[in-house]
Amino acid sequence: MIGIVGGVGPLAGLDIFKKIIEETIAIKDQEHIPVVLSSQPNRIADRTAFLLGNSDENPAHALFNIIQELEKSGAEVAAIPCNTAHAPSIFDQISEALVKDALKIQLLHLVEETAKFIHTHYPNQKVGVLSTTGTRDTGLYTDILAKYGIESIAPQDDLQHMVHQAIYSEEYGIKAFSSPVTEKAKADLKNVLSELKNQGAQIIVLACTELPLALTENSYFGLPTVDPNRVLARALIEKVAPEKLKPL
Repeated sequence: MIGIVGGVGPLAGLDIFKKIIEETIAIKDQEHIPVVLSSQPNRIADRTAFLLGNSDENPAHALFNIIQELEKSGAEVAAIPCNTAHAPSIFDQISEALVKDALKIQLLHLVEETAKFIHTHYPNQKVGVLSTTGTRDTGLYTDILAKYGIESIAPQDDLQHMVHQAIYSEEYGIKAFSSPVTEKAKADLKNVLSELKNQGAQIIVLACTELPLALTENSYFGLPTVDPNRVLARALIEKVAPEKLKPL
């Protein structure tokens, strides 16, 4: 059974659940993989606010507790569909708690899985990273991509502000308006993509799980997009039932 820590944000959990279904070989209901989704956003502090020093509450504690609950529900492997939650100051605490409490559930690392996917399918390509400000400022993608020999670039402050607002703005951002996403959020994100192309990006990783809700095409301005949530969905299937994973 697959366990999903939802609520980070709420639609991102539903999104990865949908992609698990889409990436599974099955012709009837009974052939799909059991999945338990725990969406409890009220329990989980904002990841970016913690990383930027605007909150003292580390969301790692709540995330770990929910993973414990997923294991008790029967999940063998789990994932957190939130890029920012994989910053070392959050994810490392979760990993340490899993070892300390001797949990058997395996927790996949979204950014590691994405880096491996890019290394395999887009070798020697410069990656433009679109993410929250918290993810950008921790160097999360920069560091992990570099381990695989992948060069990356991220928006400078003025453009990063546009990305962050497209996600977080209470007036038009994806967290406030996710279904449907506002045209302003989409337009601002596309403007940033265009600038990243001008700066040499050859592919784009949508390094916030809200972004694929707005950027739904497989490419923009000739740049292929990589959706970490879909990569993670495929990695989860491969762990529990590799024979059910659809070929790319």
